[in-house]
Amino acid sequence: MDEEPKSAAELREIRLNRKLAQDAEGIKAMAEIAAADIAIRKRTETLRAMRLAKEAADRDKPAEPKAQAKPKKKNLA
Repeated sequence: MDEEPKSAAELREIRLNRKLAQDAEGIKAMAEIAAADIAIRKRTETLRAMRLAKEAADRDKPAEPKAQAKPKKKNLA
């Protein structure tokens, strides 16, 4: 740490560069969040469409009634 003290102009430039870097990182992070949000919305839309199509198909074709189980005969032997 043998650095000599920096002048006010150098410190101002360092702060400015740090601020610009933080702003760039913030913009990049917001873009990533927006892209993830779009992907989630598209996936949700696809899944919803598939679910609604399945429900419509199930309504059009009612389930077949299950065969009733025959009562067991008691063995009296």
